[in-house]
Parts: sequence; structure tokens; C-alpha cells
Amino acid sequence: MKRLLQYLKEYRVECILGPLFKLLEASFELMVPLVVKRIIDVGIANGDRDYIVRMVLLMIALAVVGLTCSLTAQYFSAKAAVGFSAKVKNAVFSHIQTLSYTEIDTLGTSTLITRLTSDINTLQGGVNMFLRLLLRSPFVVAGAVIMAISIDRQAMKTFGVTVLALSLVVYLIMRFTIPMYKKVQGSLDQVTSKTRSALTGVRVTRAFGLEEREQQEFGEANASLLAIQVLSGKVSALLNPVTFALVNLGLMWLLWEGALAVDTGRLSQGAVVALVNYMSQILVELIKLANLIVQITRALASATRISSVLEITSSMQEGTEAPEWKGGAASVTFENAALRYANGGEDAVGGITLNAAPGSTIGIIGGTGSGKTSVIQMIPRFYDATEGKVLVDGKDVRDYTYASLRERIAVVPQKSVLFSGSIRDNIRWGKADATDVEIQEALQMAQAADFVAEKEGGLDYTVAQGGKNFSGGQRQRLAIARALVKKPAILILDDSTSALDYATDAALRKAIREMPDPPTTFIVSQRTASIMHADQILVLDAGKVVGQGTHEKLMKSCEVYQEIYHSQFGGDTK
Repeated sequence: MKRLLQYLKEYRVECILGPLFKLLEASFELMVPLVVKRIIDVGIANGDRDYIVRMVLLMIALAVVGLTCSLTAQYFSAKAAVGFSAKVKNAVFSHIQTLSYTEIDTLGTSTLITRLTSDINTLQGGVNMFLRLLLRSPFVVAGAVIMAISIDRQAMKTFGVTVLALSLVVYLIMRFTIPMYKKVQGSLDQVTSKTRSALTGVRVTRAFGLEEREQQEFGEANASLLAIQVLSGKVSALLNPVTFALVNLGLMWLLWEGALAVDTGRLSQGAVVALVNYMSQILVELIKLANLIVQITRALASATRISSVLEITSSMQEGTEAPEWKGGAASVTFENAALRYANGGEDAVGGITLNAAPGSTIGIIGGTGSGKTSVIQMIPRFYDATEGKVLVDGKDVRDYTYASLRERIAVVPQKSVLFSGSIRDNIRWGKADATDVEIQEALQMAQAADFVAEKEGGLDYTVAQGGKNFSGGQRQRLAIARALVKKPAILILDDSTSALDYATDAALRKAIREMPDPPTTFIVSQRTASIMHADQILVLDAGKVVGQGTHEKLMKSCEVYQEIYHSQFGGDTK
């Protein structure tokens, strides 16, 4: 929590004024029982109507001023809490962007979503309640006890025992609820993860008719969350009834003692009413305090989870060199590079030695799980090589700043991702200031210009979330256009033409080769037709290089490549 408090620094004034106005409101509230005492003991006892009216007007004035102070306090508290929440969200989101794929894989997407939404919202509510009630409730309790003692010293015993008993109850319940709320948020992670998985794969689920199984698995995760929430809710729910019971016992004792004191003439009737009012104020404030503690308990649990994300440091350290890139292709060199994922028992890929000259085309092929994607992910430093080196333009990629390295590289991943907005907006992810002419050129090279022209509004056509209003092949071509508009030094196509027919795939590759200054291109593919014309082809099997060279060379020397080729073309054609 201490780590998060720095985000409240800009709201120091609000953090002071909020509690201050709450204390002012509480001060006026503590005066009300004294006014009531005066009305009874003076106004009613003497039959003085004018005095009663003056005291009633005074009570109304106290109420108006108290209400004004309360609204002012809530304004400042809410402003501080909302601003704090916004800053924490920005900080967490920004920090996540600095993490490597390794840390993001370890944390999990669903956990990060929960912490950015539910946890921060819970923390915001806790800060708001903290500023409004943390000082007010103890102040009113202490003030009510002091005022009661000033009326009757013998009431100190009753008030003291009641407050101590309530404090003990609150402490015990807090001890039980803090770990419970941590478990609640953990279970919420699991439900979020299951929900995300089910919604993402809903088409597959329905295709195999497994809706009932998905419902059952979700129901189990939801039942687990429900169970821990109910248990924590039951413990928290004890606060109000126990608090009411203890305070009402105190009131009963106070009324008994007060009746005897009035009967003996030690106290006036107005004094007894004032004591009862102060005991009632203590009841209300301790209930508020109890609820505040529950809220703060949840907020602290969420704060711990948020802080744990902020405390994670990236396993990759950013380089310091940022040489100016003036366009043109770049060379890429692998020097016995290997990659092992976090908690991986063995290398996902190893022994990669390759020299890609500027403007050349490198094909990477192999069976499923052979490590093709792992190879190209080391170039933009999505993952760092655990052994060996990867160099761009003769410099280790670990020496570049992230921005300097990645401005040279355009990656089209296996899963084409489009964002809500227009087609123009999506293409400009590659180059923010791209003109319509540049966008059209990129669409032409990506073989996407025809179907974009057919859409209503052309470049202004709205892309649905995830690009659901485009076919798989159309999404891939738009993603490729987004990369090409950048005119990168290095272009990585990670099996990103799998939904294209052979003719469109060939036309795309031809368009890339005929660019005025073609990039160094890495093509990861399952199709030999997509990479057979590459300057070099890397053949992988179980994370190892089993063949390297041109198509003609591999057809003579690499058995794995021959098997892949013949499975697609048949016969012994070379």
C-alpha cells in the first residue's frame, strides 16, 4: 500500500480538506444533544416557547452548516479517490507495457484484467471511505464519550465498557476477513479467466457441441467464488448485529442508571436524553467504522495485489543506444541463438545460426511446435535469447532502446488482430501520419485494395471489435497492410498468410519483392510454396535446425523438408 500512496501526492489538499470538513460536521453534530438538553431542561421545564423556538432554529442552523460541511467533504474525498484511481490505473497499465512476454505469460491476462478493473475500483472505494470516515468516526466516538462524561462522570463506566467491547469485536472480525478477501479476489481471477476463454472460443465450443461442459466448468469456478464470498460476507455481516446488540445493552444500562439518577435528583431529564443521544451517536459511528474497516480490509487486499504487479521487474533490460534509422533494409544475424521460456524444462529452440543480408528473404518452416515463432520473436525482443546473440545491423538487439529497435521492425502475428475504429485508423497503427495515398499503396501490396473499395465508405468503413465483420483472409491482409505502410527495415510474417489462397499469397510476396526498397523479410509458414523462393530457408524440427539453404539444396539434402514438400505437392517434383 505504501507504494501506491505516492499517487495521492497531487491530491494533498483534497486529502486534508475532506477529513477536515468531516470533523467540522462532526463538531456541529456533537452540539445537538446539548441543545436538546437545554430545550428540555430550560424551555419545556419553564414553558418558555420563545426559548424553544430559538433552540430549534439553532438546531436547524447546525443541521444546514453540518450538511454543507458533509457535502464539501464528500466532494473533496471523491475527487481525491477518483484521481488516485485514475493514476494507479495509468501506472499499472504503463508498467505492464514495460514487461516482457515472459512476465505477462506468467501473470496471465485474466489476472491483469481483474487487477486493472475490480481491484482498482475496490481500492478507489476504500480511499473514498477512508478520507470521509477514518477521522470522523473515532472523533465522534471520543467526542460523545467526553461530552457524556461532562454531563455525568458516572456514565464513563458505561460508555467505556461499551466502546471497548465494540472495538474488540471489530478487531476480531477484521482478523478473519482480511485473508478471506484475498481469496475472493483470487477466485475472481479464475472466473475471469474462464469467462475470457469461453467467450474467445465460443465458436469452437458450439462446433463441438460442448456448451454443457463449458457451463459446468464455469459453474464450478463460479460456485467456488460464491462459497468464499458467502463465507466472508457472513463473517462481515456479524458486525452490524453484534454492534447493535452491544450498544443497545449499553443503552438499556444507561436508561436504568439515568432513571435512578433522575429519581434521586442527581440528573435532569434533559441530561438523560442527551446521554442517550450520545450513546446513539456512538452506535451509528461504530457501525460506520465497522463498515469502513470491512471496506478498507478489501481495499488493502486489492492494494497488495496491485502492488505485486508494480513490484515485478522485467526480465529484459532496455538498451541505451538509439542510432538514427533513415530507412532501408537491415541485416539480421543469429549467432548460435537459443530460447528457453520461463519454467521451461528445455530450450524451445536452439543452435540458430543465420545471416540475413539487407533486403533478403528468409523462409522458416517446420512442423507444429518446432520453434518457428520462437525464432522470429527474438528479433524485436519479445523474448531475449537465453544463449547466443541476435544482431540487427551488426549490433546486439539488447543494446538498442525498445523504440529504436522496433521502429525498424514490422510484425504480422499468427492471429490477426484488428481494433475497433475505421480501416484507416487500423492501418495507421503502422504509421500514425500515413496519408491516404500511402495507405492505398499498402493495401495494394497486401492485396486488400479491392475488398476495401467495395466496403461502404472505403477507408472510413467501421471495423467491428476484433475485426469480426471481415473474413479470416481479409483480416490477415489488413494486418499485412498495417505492417507494410510502415515501410520497415525488417518485415516478419509469422504464418500470417495461412488464410490466403495460393494465388493471393504469391501476388503478395511478389509485391513485397518489387517494393522500391524491399525490407529484409522473414516468412514463417507451413506451406513450402510460400517460402520455396526465399534466399535462405531454415528447417526446424523439435527446436533444432535440421536443414538450412535454398529450396534446391534442401530438396537434395534435408529429409524433413522433402517430406513437407511432397506432402503438399506429391511425387518427387523438385
